[in-house]
Amino acid sequence: MDPDIIQQVQQNAAIKHCCVEDFGSNVKIITLNHQIRELQTILRDKTTERSDFVFYADRLIRLVVEEGLNQLPYSKCTVTTPTGCNYEGLKYEKGNCGVSIVRSGEAMEQGLRDCCRSIRIGKILIQSDEETHEAKVVYAKFPGDIQSRKVLLMYPIMSTGNTMIKAVKVLKEHGVHEENIIVLNLFCTPHAARSVISAFPAMTILTSEIHPVAPNHFGQRYFGTD
Repeated sequence: MDPDIIQQVQQNAAIKHCCVEDFGSNVKIITLNHQIRELQTILRDKTTERSDFVFYADRLIRLVVEEGLNQLPYSKCTVTTPTGCNYEGLKYEKGNCGVSIVRSGEAMEQGLRDCCRSIRIGKILIQSDEETHEAKVVYAKFPGDIQSRKVLLMYPIMSTGNTMIKAVKVLKEHGVHEENIIVLNLFCTPHAARSVISAFPAMTILTSEIHPVAPNHFGQRYFGTD
């Protein structure tokens, strides 16, 4: 058999294992279709120009954000249409906010604002110690009442899960309940999914893909610092 075919079969087997592995009901992958697979492909392609990278990244971010909003609580409501009819619908319950993990998480802020114009967004800056490689919080700014809110925690790439674990610990230190945190993520490795959900089993993780190889160049390409 052709070596390239063998390699492709092996890669497909690894990906299939990631897809069928049980990470628990709180790890959710958005429904895959041809559009989403194309966006993932473009973002992984090393030949993609930066302008195209940003454009298609924003599209994927919007899809993840839209699905993330489905994880928030709704309440029933009745409105009157222009024809005078009553319509039984839904509305978001108040008390949601976003938090981005600087810097790559900031790439997802506009996508959230495009869907929720008045939503408040906090920030966490976490850096790794050069000697110990331990994640340390450098800066954290949240809405004053964040402990009573649902939090959409934005971070596009999770390779090890260390940064995410540290960020969630900071949120919990500020009184946020674990079950009120929804992670919005684009690409996640199996290791990161296992690590994060093991540390915080009541939290929800929403991603577009769980794959052994994460596109760690995302932040540099998006902000043009590569």
